[in-house]
Amino acid sequence: MPRLRPPFIDRLFARRSRLPRPTPWEKEEVRIPLRDGVHLAADLYTPTVPSKGVVLVRTPYGRGMAMGMGFARVWAGQGYTVVYVASRGTNGSSGTFDPMRTETADGHDVVAWLREQSWYPGTFATFGHSYLGYTQWSILADPPEDLVASVVMEGPHDFSRHAWGTGSFHYDIFGWSQQVRLLHNRRPGDLLAALRDRSARKAAVSAVPVLPAATAAFDASAPWLRERLEHPDLDDPFVAPMQHADALKASTVPTLIIAGWQDIFLVQSMEQYRTLRDRGVTVRLVSGAWGHLDMDSAVIRPAVLNWLDAHLAGVARAYEGVDVEFTPAGEWRHLDQWPPAGAGELVLHPATGGVLADEAPDAATASFLFDPADPTPSSGGNEMSGGGYREDSYLVERPDVLTFDTAVLDRDVTLAGAPRLTLRHTAELPDVDLFVRVSDVDGKGRSTNVTETFRRVVGEHDSVELDLLDTAHVFTAGHRIRLSVAGGWFPFYSRNPGNGENPLTADVLHPNRHTVTFGEGTALTLPTVD
Repeated sequence: MPRLRPPFIDRLFARRSRLPRPTPWEKEEVRIPLRDGVHLAADLYTPTVPSKGVVLVRTPYGRGMAMGMGFARVWAGQGYTVVYVASRGTNGSSGTFDPMRTETADGHDVVAWLREQSWYPGTFATFGHSYLGYTQWSILADPPEDLVASVVMEGPHDFSRHAWGTGSFHYDIFGWSQQVRLLHNRRPGDLLAALRDRSARKAAVSAVPVLPAATAAFDASAPWLRERLEHPDLDDPFVAPMQHADALKASTVPTLIIAGWQDIFLVQSMEQYRTLRDRGVTVRLVSGAWGHLDMDSAVIRPAVLNWLDAHLAGVARAYEGVDVEFTPAGEWRHLDQWPPAGAGELVLHPATGGVLADEAPDAATASFLFDPADPTPSSGGNEMSGGGYREDSYLVERPDVLTFDTAVLDRDVTLAGAPRLTLRHTAELPDVDLFVRVSDVDGKGRSTNVTETFRRVVGEHDSVELDLLDTAHVFTAGHRIRLSVAGGWFPFYSRNPGNGENPLTADVLHPNRHTVTFGEGTALTLPTVD
């Protein structure tokens, strides 16, 4: 018997997401055949009112209520037919889960199946967050002609770059592997297993070498992880199926990009927006003061509904331009583009005594020793676990970190865009890591992270240029701007062995002394607006 009204939880979810009152829907499980004989499990959500269009969502994270609510039921309640598909090898789908490497062919096969259904109206949209955003990019290098809208929320187009793109290995892949295991293999004892996994993960990243400990910890629960650890070269054919930068050059599909200033995929979200914008593709950007798992649904979901209603259903006028949230006050600004047109620059110069000066100082040097046996501890920033806005005053006390502060500001300084640090830098060993962060220091001396970057520099060098992540932040009068420079960021990133080896297979880790030269050639440039 058809529902007369949607469940209470759906109505509550819609209200908290600032969406219209939902309408009833029905759900049935379907099987989708692929070209290689695999069958994907999917839930078909059909509204009991006339459908406004079809939304395709592909996920490895499960089809239960917790995931289904935010990715499928919510849009069924807004009048859309939603096809919610489990990736191969997960949640009732046959085949073997080989994350990130099979989504292109599988996605096009799902689209072919859609076209054969009697209820298919001839066009569809895609939607999803994180990996669910990645599944969209996986088919956009050869975009289906009937795909008329995409909504990508904090979704990468290149997972190989996320893992190895800095030159170091991003250890959040370990945590993600554990998350996937729990989401599609729920059974008694999982909580205890998760605690064991967390302990094993901590032991693995601290081991020397890392690879044997990591494979011993994860081979049973995530057998595919070993191959990701063994292929650090971004030109390796093994990782090619994870790379979809061509989608940014090929797609003409109207795309809504939702990013977060503290999200792990921020750099790729901004690349997606800029590339599509510069090509003249219809694209909209929304970026707020959140990380990967704490987006503000009251901001995001109305924007998503507008995009679907405008570009799929044709029943609304699409919002245009860019909406960004300026921290720390939470002020939203609507802009024509990002970064804003007509931005100015504030150039600051690190100097002796931990000063961040308005003018370049006389030449001088400062040094620090990075010791992989006692690496600079990571906290806050663009990470899935342990990230976000955090007090980072502890960095001043670390002997392996150089920090530089401006004088107390006599006026507000509004940062809008990606800062750049040019650094005259050398090291005793040629292969180094550099972590750079800009923080906001309040009147009581409490420092909070704003933006950052991490890079492995390989080979002899005497200077580096580092682009920090985009952000929108107001340093208020009475505060200071702080720059921190370190030689590592652990356990978010693997420790640098100092000799150019794969950091996961190196069996010896060497301390390394860094030297920064002040004066001409060393400067922090902040893009600013009024």
